[in-house]
Amino acid sequence: QVQLVESGGGLVQPGGSLRLSCAASGIAFRLYAMGWYRQAPGKERELVATITTGGSANYADSVKGRFTISRDNAKNTLYLQMNSLKPEDTAVYYCTPTATVYWGRGTRVTVSS
Repeated sequence: QVQLVESGGGLVQPGGSLRLSCAASGIAFRLYAMGWYRQAPGKERELVATITTGGSANYADSVKGRFTISRDNAKNTLYLQMNSLKPEDTAVYYCTPTATVYWGRGTRVTVSS
């Protein structure tokens, strides 16, 4: 049974930082490219960042230079370091092995003063 558990969200002021984690089980984590998506209130889910099995990363233009995706295959864990947060980053953040139907339940990030 595949499980993806996101954590690390919360309330942060503009300009602040958060580090999200996604613990994966039930899959051969190291064999999958992984991605972070987010869904803001009233909007569609959008891609934030992806990372290949080899560690190559790609980012949405809106987060480039502020967010960093990484993975620890030994811990079956995906990370998203988010710096210089903006109110428009407010959303529920989800992780997924790319090109699969598996999703976590998400972790909520709220950027507000």
